[in-house]
Amino acid sequence: MSTVAFDTLRFVRTLREKAKLSPEQAEGLAEAMAEALQGDLVTKADLRAELAETRAEIIRWVAGLIGFQTLAIIGAVVALARTLH
Repeated sequence: MSTVAFDTLRFVRTLREKAKLSPEQAEGLAEAMAEALQGDLVTKADLRAELAETRAEIIRWVAGLIGFQTLAIIGAVVALARTLH
């Protein structure tokens, strides 16, 4: 995951000077913004890695199901052959 540079001090000063917010309000908003921006941001690389992992898992599941289906069919053919003889 990547992070975004965010100048909280500058943001607080702007809120206090231009928006005329109290220091507590400005600091609270700055903390909330910093937390939101520093959260889990997804990049293309993150998405591609997740997609590759998911694709590999799907292939493993499909291969396993094909193997199971093949064994089930062979078992059914063997059972049918035994009942016919």
